[in-house]
Amino acid sequence: MNFGYQTFVNFDNGYTASVVSNDMSYGGDRGLFEIAILYGSEMVYDTPVTNDVIGFLDFEGVVQTLEKIKQLPRRKPL
Repeated sequence: MNFGYQTFVNFDNGYTASVVSNDMSYGGDRGLFEIAILYGSEMVYDTPVTNDVIGFLDFEGVVQTLEKIKQLPRRKPL
C-alpha cells in the first residue's frame, strides 16, 4: 500500500477538508484526489457541497471544491 498524500485544510466557518491521494482513495491510483468534509473532528455527509466523500478530483477540482467548502455557513448547533 502506498501511503501517498494527505493534508487538512481548516476554514473559518468550522469546516475542515481532508484531501487525500493514495492507493486506497477514490482516484488515488491514477494520481487524483479525494476530499472528505469534516466539522470539528467528525465527518459530515449533509452539506450542499456533497453527501459523501468526493473522489476522482484533479488539482483544479480540489481547488474548486475547497472554495465551495470555504463558502459554507457555520453549522447550527443540534
